[in-house]
Amino acid sequence: MILEILKGLGTTAKHLVRPPVTIQYPEVKRPVRYRFKGRHELKRYDNGLEKCIGCALCAAACPADAIFVEASENTDAQRYSPGERYASTYEINMLRCIFCGYCEDACPTEAIVLEHDYELSFVDRASAIYTKEMLIVPVPDSGTSTPQQVEAGSFDRAIPDMEDPK
Repeated sequence: MILEILKGLGTTAKHLVRPPVTIQYPEVKRPVRYRFKGRHELKRYDNGLEKCIGCALCAAACPADAIFVEASENTDAQRYSPGERYASTYEINMLRCIFCGYCEDACPTEAIVLEHDYELSFVDRASAIYTKEMLIVPVPDSGTSTPQQVEAGSFDRAIPDMEDPK
């Protein structure tokens, strides 16, 4: 019996001299893994147009029914995205989201991306619903904000390469 106690004390003493494996969060933040799925972001093209075309495939793919998309028509006077439509309302209920990434996989334009931000906290249910304004990334320096006024008929044909706007 005494031998077992001494063996246990030896194990404890061995671990006392090792460095701790814990980190002091939030002062020290551990980097996330490459494939980590965190807070959602709605992306833009380099010219400032939104990538989301309001197709709602992300909402259809969501197993938790956490995404709501309402589409509206683009016009030449008010252009939000290169497609015929854009998402006038885009909401994600973060209390329902299970961070599976199906929305990201279903998006044909790679508009919705689960980034690496994991610090999500809410004080009530209403603050857990992320709106389009909360999700969309800022306009790049080389772009202009939406809605944009474009030349009539410039988006009637196939979608041009948005990385090199004319």
